[in-house]
Amino acid sequence: MINSRNGRGICMIVGSHVSIRNGYLGSAQRAVANHASAFQYFPKNPRSLSIKNYDKEDAASCKKFCKKHQIQSVAHTPYSTSLTPPEEKAEMTIHSLLNDLEIANDCGSIGVVVHYGSQISKTDPLASYHLMLKMLNAVLSQWNGECLILLENNAGTKGALGTTFEELIQIRSLCDDPGKIGFCFDTCHAFASGLWDGTNTDALIAKGEELGYWEHLKVVHLNNSKYPTGSKKDRHANIFSNGFIQHEELDSLVTSPLFKNVPFILETPDDEGISHKDEIDKILETWGR
Repeated sequence: MINSRNGRGICMIVGSHVSIRNGYLGSAQRAVANHASAFQYFPKNPRSLSIKNYDKEDAASCKKFCKKHQIQSVAHTPYSTSLTPPEEKAEMTIHSLLNDLEIANDCGSIGVVVHYGSQISKTDPLASYHLMLKMLNAVLSQWNGECLILLENNAGTKGALGTTFEELIQIRSLCDDPGKIGFCFDTCHAFASGLWDGTNTDALIAKGEELGYWEHLKVVHLNNSKYPTGSKKDRHANIFSNGFIQHEELDSLVTSPLFKNVPFILETPDDEGISHKDEIDKILETWGR
């Protein structure tokens, strides 16, 4: 495991999204091969909400391997998962989320990342929030495992909500069981939405502290952005190339003591000149050693 401290004493836990084509244990082994101390994975087909009858022994082996190698993991729901689904997909989504939580729990993961919902009504601005609460309560009333739902901030694409700390905090606090909910902070989404423009790190941190956001932060998606701040375009770029977030701007965020012991997960391209393994090595060379 590579879990280093930079010159400012910040613990750097870093990894990337990996495939489960070789099983859950295989994904953890891939993370170690990438010099990672954390990883993210889709618990099932990322393009389907169908329930997966998974190999529990494989999941248990993943958990055991991660514990032995001191690796942290997090799952991510399939692309089609929405906390504001059309009525005909609500039950399917609830069952899919419970399936994701069960798999991730058996793999020993911190939680399951779920994107915040989208606007569903042009006349009732609260309709989306009411539906999100209904969905979250329906899932969490049936869930008693250790794995958390991790609400991710959105970039604001196509009317997506959840671009502010206030929205994220409010939904969590209004749920019947907020203790089962944490947060995932995506740097590209924050930049694209305008929540963070690269120059306002101190204000961003202060706002999060004021609202109590950071104390429930469980994972950071460390991504650069292919578009300028405020673009509302969710396109990830590699950390050190082809992105609009400057090195010094990322440095001010990544080195904050707030992120001590919080895993950084890359969701960056691995086919645009740098592999995830090489990108992880460069991140550790820059911030973790």
